[in-house]
Amino acid sequence: MIDKYLIAFVISMVPIVELRGALPWAVANGLPLIPSYAICIIGNMLPVPIIFLFARKVLEWGADKPVIGKFFSFCLVKGEHGGEKLKAKAGKGLFVALMLFVGIPIPGTGAWTGTLAASILDMDFKSSCLAVMLGVLLAGLIMGLGSAGILNVVRAVA
Repeated sequence: MIDKYLIAFVISMVPIVELRGALPWAVANGLPLIPSYAICIIGNMLPVPIIFLFARKVLEWGADKPVIGKFFSFCLVKGEHGGEKLKAKAGKGLFVALMLFVGIPIPGTGAWTGTLAASILDMDFKSSCLAVMLGVLLAGLIMGLGSAGILNVVRAVA
């Protein structure tokens, strides 16, 4: 059973998939919801400080390199576009907007993108991490309830 928790933990750290894929995977593989929720949140949040502190610098450094330049430029543009869009819509409510951006479980709006956007927008570290954490908790709640509900429906039908 430990190996399944470890797999869920690793899945939750993967960009794009994150907790949104890890928690349904854990529930579908027979792991209890509450411990899986905690493991997936920890896994999803683990890269956040590293992304905030270093991702922008690494992307800017690699944007003009021959092999990785296009991808790094794409990531920078995506982060800048997402950040500016978020800033334009949010105005002074940037903290809440970032939390909701991360918390609504749709592809491309997770902790990785939200943290990169916060870094590009020069939000302070503490409020960025808190907003992302609250967003991850919200996304986990939504995905956990959805996963448990869907699994119960499938079991009832089968």
